[in-house]
Amino acid sequence: MRTTNGTKPHVVIVGGGFGGLTAARAFRHSAVDVTLIDRNNHHVFQPLLYQVATATLNPSDITAPIRHVLRTQRNATVLMAEVTNVDVANKHVTIDDADGRKRDIDYDYLILAPGARHSYFGHDAWEPVAPGLKTIDDALEIRRRFLLAFERAELVEDPEERAALMTIVVVGGGPTGVELAGLIPDVLRGVRRDFRRVDPSSHRAHRGWSAATIRLPASDLGSRTR
Repeated sequence: MRTTNGTKPHVVIVGGGFGGLTAARAFRHSAVDVTLIDRNNHHVFQPLLYQVATATLNPSDITAPIRHVLRTQRNATVLMAEVTNVDVANKHVTIDDADGRKRDIDYDYLILAPGARHSYFGHDAWEPVAPGLKTIDDALEIRRRFLLAFERAELVEDPEERAALMTIVVVGGGPTGVELAGLIPDVLRGVRRDFRRVDPSSHRAHRGWSAATIRLPASDLGSRTR
């Protein structure tokens, strides 16, 4: 095994999600040095993001510091930085830290597990009105829109505008979309006493095609997703 420092092989792992952490732990008893790099200093338990998006959990409930997770693994080092380039020929990655400093980290073996983002299938213009749900920031943005829509409905006088504000469209019938659509009615029924002019439990919910939460009339949504 070729080594970069003349002692132990160096394994660089990009990403501190499920894949990256599982890979790092697999080397716990191996004669290697492991460096795990992630742009965030925390791991997110993504299956519960929908509960953060609906204000039933706080972000801290589904996150854990990566350093804490690997604290007992003496051959593992965690770096909070963004990988901006991978040089396969010369076997190094370039990282950019929070202060804009760049440097190269050599590796003997590289594992890329940076995660995934939602796709709009060529319709990127949808993103401003249809946030995805892959990160804590995504969940907080959905939560903000979700709660403010009913605050705005409490203010308006026009019944049609109020009905539009109380219409929620969940686009996507996978695990995240189904769980999100199923939880929203329960959350709204729980807060109905907080409002005087609207009844959140009477909201309209639609479920559609791809993982996002948007506020569009159902007919408009259908024409956009074909």
